[in-house]
Amino acid sequence: MSLNWKEIELVLSELDLAGAKIERIIQPSYDSVCLGLYKAGTTMELLVSIAQGACRIHLLSSPPPKPERPLRFMECLRSRIRGGRIDAIRQLGSERIVRMDITVPRTAEEPGAPVDLLRYRLYARLWSGAGNLVLVDEDGIVVDALARRPRRGETSGQVCAIEESALPGPEGGGQAGSGKRVFEVRDLGGEGSFNRRVEDYYSARGGELSRDRLLATARERYAKKGRALDTRIAELEKRSEEFRGAERWRELGDILMANQAMAPASKYLECDDFYLGGTVTIPVDPRLSVVANAQGYYERHRKARSGLTDLESELEAARESRRALDTELAALEAEENPFLIARALAKGGAARENRARSYPGLSLERGGWTILVGRSAKENDELLRRHVRGSDMWLHARDWPGSYVFIKAQRSKTVPLEILLDAGNLAIYYSKGRSNGGGDVYYTLAKYLRRAKDGPKGLVIPTQEKNLAIRLDEGRLKELRALIGRDED
Repeated sequence: MSLNWKEIELVLSELDLAGAKIERIIQPSYDSVCLGLYKAGTTMELLVSIAQGACRIHLLSSPPPKPERPLRFMECLRSRIRGGRIDAIRQLGSERIVRMDITVPRTAEEPGAPVDLLRYRLYARLWSGAGNLVLVDEDGIVVDALARRPRRGETSGQVCAIEESALPGPEGGGQAGSGKRVFEVRDLGGEGSFNRRVEDYYSARGGELSRDRLLATARERYAKKGRALDTRIAELEKRSEEFRGAERWRELGDILMANQAMAPASKYLECDDFYLGGTVTIPVDPRLSVVANAQGYYERHRKARSGLTDLESELEAARESRRALDTELAALEAEENPFLIARALAKGGAARENRARSYPGLSLERGGWTILVGRSAKENDELLRRHVRGSDMWLHARDWPGSYVFIKAQRSKTVPLEILLDAGNLAIYYSKGRSNGGGDVYYTLAKYLRRAKDGPKGLVIPTQEKNLAIRLDEGRLKELRALIGRDED
């Protein structure tokens, strides 16, 4: 439901915006703009929305969230009218078009020179399906528009024809053919001013940014994610159960080794089961010898044992993701501000405070760079599997067992020498070469690491590595340990 012309008239009649200063401009969504105004000790948040089926203008009880990245029209308004004053705001006859006259002082080029005033008009055409916000200079030329529409002359550099296209008539308020329709102010329920009731109505039910519609979208999206996670958890649980029975594969290998004289004539071999008693039918490959088949069962047993820990870790991570998903949805359902819900959905997460990401092992922030340290084979492997990308830097003490150290990459930035020296000091400090007071460190990108076949957990073979000679710097290490929170080391 969009506001009709009489409802817009009533909203404007409740506002006292003449003389208000424009202090903030926020574009909380692609089809709405909020002006933060100040007048006589009072701050106001004026929302103008051209959302399909929800075109409106009214005050907000609290500022909307800022967009994650700068939006074109918001930046245009900030550069042109922020700091300006609203001289007048009025509706064009009985049309759903609102005009704001704005003056902006232009800083004098020389001290003492008179200050010029730049004059702009900001039009809000609140036609559902054809709404727009258009900024026009004092010569009637379009500076920019929220929705660029060349056929209407609503692109930069064209002559603005909004007022000329407004239709006359005592009961207008829309496009052609609307003159015969009689509009009245609808009962929106609630308490307080009409502005407040309009805000409450749209916050709860109306338009693209209605809370009900956003929550319905959120529930649908999270249900889809939940189904995918549930399927993954079921698969991992099944594999985990199979791996827990891996001891039986070793037993079958032993039984086959005890029957080496037998020659497989089919895909199954029946043998005495000296573990469970009776006989057991063992699947085999008739093309291989009994010993080779036994070795196959031993290999399956070995892989299952080594993989069970990783599998259980992956299963726990999937379960934690499922719990986090439920927590995020609960946080969205508890959020009252529809703008915050919309922003959370755009980001793919819940409306929550930014929290520092946690990593296995040790981590620190230094000069805007993140350095990670794995203190054990398990932490090294966990960092490699789940927290490191191919463009991240890997460092390790040469010829000494010890920690893997990673420097998280930043787009279009090269790791500074000081950060490289920090990571190199940590690589030596958390290695068996620490007592030597220094040593060589080799480093390369994580994408040039190759896992050692049949090697222990976390073991990698680097390629394209470079060498860095490090002598432990106690002053540097003290600063790094303080950042990690381990001054006592």
